Amino acid sequence: MTVSPAPASARFGNARTWWEVGLVLAVTVGQSAVYSVLTLVRRMLVETPLGDQQAQLNTARDDLALWDALYRLLDVFFDLALVGLVIYLLWEPGRNALRRIGLDFSRVGTDVGRGILLAAAIGIPGLALYAVGRALGVTVAVVASPLDAAWWTVPLLVLSALRAGLTEEVIFIAYLFDRLRRVGWSTWTIILSTAALRGAYHAYQGFGAIVGNMAMGVVFGWCYHRWGRVMPLVIAHTLLDVVAFVGYPLAVALWPSLF
Repeated sequence: MTVSPAPASARFGNARTWWEVGLVLAVTVGQSAVYSVLTLVRRMLVETPLGDQQAQLNTARDDLALWDALYRLLDVFFDLALVGLVIYLLWEPGRNALRRIGLDFSRVGTDVGRGILLAAAIGIPGLALYAVGRALGVTVAVVASPLDAAWWTVPLLVLSALRAGLTEEVIFIAYLFDRLRRVGWSTWTIILSTAALRGAYHAYQGFGAIVGNMAMGVVFGWCYHRWGRVMPLVIAHTLLDVVAFVGYPLAVALWPSLF
């Protein structure tokens, strides 16, 4: 049986899609993934063992608290602008992109419930994997920012957690699922590929973080395939990061003897 070549319009459409995907990744999570992998390589080339190194989350941008807050707020704004750009690219005439990817408030109760369950299902094993990685010396110590800088520190950290949830889930899941389906990729190829990219995005934290985030990517990708909504994933991711950014340093401050 002779298979006819794809029409020129289809080939052009696929090429255009690949160019768009490449450019979006180059200015968003793909760029971060490249730097993250290079950071891991750099960490492995120094004499200090990987397990004795640290990765600082939400590092200060300035010694003065007010300017630090301003810079961090601008960081969040510009990152969310990139999320807005991706949603704009997903928009089609007569089709609301937010409704199409499930980033709306039409199912608040269901989304919140699923988000909380996902956060628990990912967070508890994630802590165990982090502990194992630290014990094996293949994961760096992740150090959260202190909470005593100013009154606006906690709100900014919560905003940073929301930024991370929107950035990763809208781009890794909603955007890439849409575009990779258009070029003919199968569901599981998309899930595994986006999970691998998510793992690379967190490579700066060590091999334990790569494995943990790949597993998270597989679970989140499968849930998006089943539910067709990215909102529960954003909620779950935001909750996980709020605990990491705020909950952990708060627990250390209140009960230092436990850590």
